[in-house]
Amino acid sequence: MLELIRSRRSVRKYTSEPIRDADIQAMLEAAMAAPSASNIKPWEFVVVRDRDLCRQLADTHPYSKMAADAAAVFVVCGRESESRHWVEDTSAATQNLLLAAAGLGLGAVWVACYPNADREGYVRQLLGLPDTLRVLCLVPAGHPAEVKSPRTQFDASRVHYDSY
Repeated sequence: MLELIRSRRSVRKYTSEPIRDADIQAMLEAAMAAPSASNIKPWEFVVVRDRDLCRQLADTHPYSKMAADAAAVFVVCGRESESRHWVEDTSAATQNLLLAAAGLGLGAVWVACYPNADREGYVRQLLGLPDTLRVLCLVPAGHPAEVKSPRTQFDASRVHYDSY
């Protein structure tokens, strides 16, 4: 597990090979296995595979251009009205989604939308999301067309024991 965590990297370049339905299902199951405050599970996911919609999601903001070439873009949403911890819960789900992608040999990257109202609004309007859903992030995913080595970003100076 620790090696998988170290090998998970932000991948922004993808081949044209589609993601198998079973792999999409596995990624969503991993996402929904995340911890959730009071087990409310305020998440919703939209899996976008339509090429035109992926290209339009690439216009969400300057750092979402890779969505145009992704085999799928996972749109991670949360129901704010159901949980004051929707951001934490959907963030945990997103991390599980990213780890599952790495475990399946896929590449993916977290592209933030929240808390930018314009970015959330653009995605909401494009995909016909109800106003009751917040858009945490996009996760473009696909078969990697770039190789990144495993790494750790451990920094002992940021660790404190018993007191600061």
